[in-house]
Amino acid sequence: MKTLLYEGKAKKVYSTDDERYYLIEYKDDATAFDGQKKGSISGKGVINNRMSNMIFQMLEKNNIPTHFVEEVSSRETIVKKVDIIPIEVIVRNRAAGSFSKRYGVEEGRKLTSGVLEFCLKDDALHDPFINEYIIKALDIASNDDITAITRMAFEINEALSAYFAKAKLRLIDFKIEFGRCRTGDDEEGKIILADEISPDTCRLWDMDTNEKLDKDRFRRDLGKVEEAYEEVFQRLKLLQESEGENN
Repeated sequence: MKTLLYEGKAKKVYSTDDERYYLIEYKDDATAFDGQKKGSISGKGVINNRMSNMIFQMLEKNNIPTHFVEEVSSRETIVKKVDIIPIEVIVRNRAAGSFSKRYGVEEGRKLTSGVLEFCLKDDALHDPFINEYIIKALDIASNDDITAITRMAFEINEALSAYFAKAKLRLIDFKIEFGRCRTGDDEEGKIILADEISPDTCRLWDMDTNEKLDKDRFRRDLGKVEEAYEEVFQRLKLLQESEGENN
């Protein structure tokens, strides 16, 4: 029997009969600008669920631990129980969005090195920027935790960039979250990748045309939002099928 534990902007989290795991249900709800803009993207929950699971399994093969356990339906997935670390981790490969506005850099400009940003995960405070000193001062994470998160973030970036490139998608930037595992086994206390990786959390541009195929289409009223999400999913699905045939 499942009990609703938490409902966020994009997902619902339920308990399960096994105290080691949660059940996540992905919604079609869409928000932007700290929830000021609200709407719905038809089929988004299905795409984000299935796409995240495909990516988490790919990352596991690249020795990056994630919360993924099992996809149980088109919208639902069993995940390991974690305590989310209240930090949003942003990795940027090219200038876009708030980065372009903040530093006056044209969108799409390739950055000479990858950029790592930390934000406090707090909607009421509008997710303010923080650094490792503030993280330590607020007792959010230790030096070792920050080192592990930083290392994994860049490893994830490398794996994701190569993965999306095979589908002719350029990874502009992305946001990820981590949690401390609470499964009561050998992984207890280990920091692992959680949340999701999808067009909601990644900026993805077509490699040939630079067409935006992500949540910016919703944020900026560009139209064809559902089509963009579906396009990304279908490319990754074809990639998965192709690689499966080659193995």
